Amino acid sequence: MTEGLGLRADFIMALRFFSRLPTGDSPHQVPDLGRIAMALPLASVAIGIGPVLLLIGGALIGLPAYFAAALAVAAMVIASGAMAEDALADAADGLFGGHTIERRLEIMKDSRHGTYGVAALCLFVLLRVTGLGAVAAINPLAAGAIWLSASIAGRSAVLWLAVALPPVRKDGASATAGRVPGRSFAVGAVFAVVLVFLLAGPVGGRVGTGVAVVGGAVEGLGWTGR
Repeated sequence: MTEGLGLRADFIMALRFFSRLPTGDSPHQVPDLGRIAMALPLASVAIGIGPVLLLIGGALIGLPAYFAAALAVAAMVIASGAMAEDALADAADGLFGGHTIERRLEIMKDSRHGTYGVAALCLFVLLRVTGLGAVAAINPLAAGAIWLSASIAGRSAVLWLAVALPPVRKDGASATAGRVPGRSFAVGAVFAVVLVFLLAGPVGGRVGTGVAVVGGAVEGLGWTGR
């Protein structure tokens, strides 16, 4: 196998791009979203398994369900480097805080968050903790399975943006990481859907899980207008 190629190297690249988990001392490579796409579902399992086990274990040993959920969400934020939270805040500020495309891009590039971003971030954390806590109070295993499935689906689905849309800036992170070839995205998406049905299907049912997958796909298409 050529050094720096193969599933293991792609898996490590995905972990380094989407998380702050330790990945050993192998040489760092320039992120390539085309390679990351196919390994991302497996990397999402590695990123989410710790927080999910914390949620399940905390609930099973008798911690209040919402407290266990708060600890687990905090662990996920640390493991993922708050990537989703930062993206949400930037998106909220850009969508609602700017009246022109240029102003929205300027706002989203700014490392500081505005009122819309902070409000969206607070609501997102609150909804995630209460949602996970409510399910964990009834069935901790179901809460963990649903959460891990959502993490897998969400990370893979977001790569559709890099398939359908060109980078906005020539010097941005997305330009460096490149576009995602349709075939790479499709392979990763199929892998993600299989994992979602294996994890969430037994607790959410095939119909419920299918509706969630279709809803996520429609949302992704909505962001690109396709």
